[in-house]
Amino acid sequence: MPESEHRMIEILRILSEQDKPIGSKLIADELKNKGFNLGERAVRYHMQILDEKGYTERMGYSGRCITTLGREKLEKGLIYDQVDFIYSKFEEMIYLTDFNYMKQNGNVVVNTSTIYNEESIDIIKKIIESGFSVSPYVNLNRVGNGDEIEVTTLCGTTIDGVLLNEGIPSQPQYGGLLKIEDSQPIKFTELISYKKTSMTPLDAFSTPGLTSIMDVVDTGSGIIPANFRLIPGIGREKAISIINNLDKIGIGGVIAVSDEGKDILGIPVPKGMVGIVIVGGTSPFCAVQEKGQKIDIKIAEEIRDFKTLAPITSKVRNSLKPVTHDIQPKISFLLSKTWNLIQQVDFNIETRKGDIISNVSYIDKDDLDSALNIMEETYISSPKYINPYYKIIKHPDDDDKIGIATICSLSIDGILIDNGIMSNPKYGGLLELTEPPLFIELISYNGSTEDPHNIFLSKNMTSISKTGKPQKILASFKEIPYISRDYSVHLLDILKNIGFSIYKIGKPRELTYNAKADNYNFGVVTGSGLNSIGALKEKGMDVEIKAIEKLLPFEKMDRL
Repeated sequence: MPESEHRMIEILRILSEQDKPIGSKLIADELKNKGFNLGERAVRYHMQILDEKGYTERMGYSGRCITTLGREKLEKGLIYDQVDFIYSKFEEMIYLTDFNYMKQNGNVVVNTSTIYNEESIDIIKKIIESGFSVSPYVNLNRVGNGDEIEVTTLCGTTIDGVLLNEGIPSQPQYGGLLKIEDSQPIKFTELISYKKTSMTPLDAFSTPGLTSIMDVVDTGSGIIPANFRLIPGIGREKAISIINNLDKIGIGGVIAVSDEGKDILGIPVPKGMVGIVIVGGTSPFCAVQEKGQKIDIKIAEEIRDFKTLAPITSKVRNSLKPVTHDIQPKISFLLSKTWNLIQQVDFNIETRKGDIISNVSYIDKDDLDSALNIMEETYISSPKYINPYYKIIKHPDDDDKIGIATICSLSIDGILIDNGIMSNPKYGGLLELTEPPLFIELISYNGSTEDPHNIFLSKNMTSISKTGKPQKILASFKEIPYISRDYSVHLLDILKNIGFSIYKIGKPRELTYNAKADNYNFGVVTGSGLNSIGALKEKGMDVEIKAIEKLLPFEKMDRL
């Protein structure tokens, strides 16, 4: 991010923290406290630009206020803070929880989502009665005279707060998807770490098609959202006692408590620690989504007085069998699975031959011609951002399907490593093509079982093929030791000329399209091979996406 852009973001941040208009002198003083030596005249110059962009508004002689558009810009512009903020937000919520379960009063953490009809209330009630929620305590707030209803439910983070108040530190680790068979919790199938992500894990998995809570309620088998946290082993018995006491007053959702140092549901538990699995507070809302009802889901939104909530039902039952401690295969995280593929990349820059990593996406065979036309149009309209290489491959079992392989951005890490340069894939992100482009979402590759780009595609967050508003495309952020920068730039320039999507080569201590590399490293932003596939999805084509799938010889690939 250029220094001027950084200054304007900081000005917006200062304005967002005020509840009244402020002038350039106060802004200049606040900037100085943050390490920016900007005089009043320079502040006024920056404010004029912010006014013109619609990010701020002059309020007479009182000064300026931030606008709604400015708040949106601030949220996007501080994405490098946001990847740390999510975990900090949950720590803050845990600290602010002062609920006394003996007196049943105090503050709790809640999720507030918006539904749009009475039928959705019935679905929420059914899920709560089946025990797939943290609590039957809710608040229903009808908005205006329409059908819009705000539904506030208890978040599982409340339990972390209660444990902390009792002297037991609870550390949120993962949010994910938990497989249930015959009412028996089996193992987590997907996980995202609460650290180094701009999107809460359960938000990432609150997507149609990923959960099947209604199936679990109706048949005993399916997928539900769940969270995993760690506590010290010495606090296990006390924690179980607290959990039992909470359950008696209607705050539950605890699926399992591991033995000390014993893995549970496929998640490794460190020595001396205990794992606790709690149903995701979004479960009732995901069920509404599964039924095709309109809903706006928000997660761990705020702190609320427990007395503002009331039971929606008194008929809550536990639908799940106890978790057995049979050892399940440990869940495999994304980078663990891909480092072996990265090491096998042997593409030779001089001969332009050798293996790269590919994504493989499957479509109906009858749609192939249309798909290639869309991919070609997308490349022609945005050649700077779209990788033109692809390969048609057979589906392993279905003759009516055909595969389209594209180049995975992790191939670039493999090529650099093959040339003696350590390249570390850090984030998969969603890049908005403003001027300059900015990452508006980032999910760390480390601690995720799912490719971040798959998540953004499943949530329909891209706008690769659309015109008008700034496009949102898939991109990755890598970091490379500064000592190797000159040689890296040389190799990356060659790869860019070949057709690999290299968007930006950063400098040390520089925000590169709003992402930050560690000290003594620099960042590189590359495009995803799934951008052309995302265009197919945006056009309404049914696509089964398999990210980071297999090795393919580059010389066998075709070009759009």
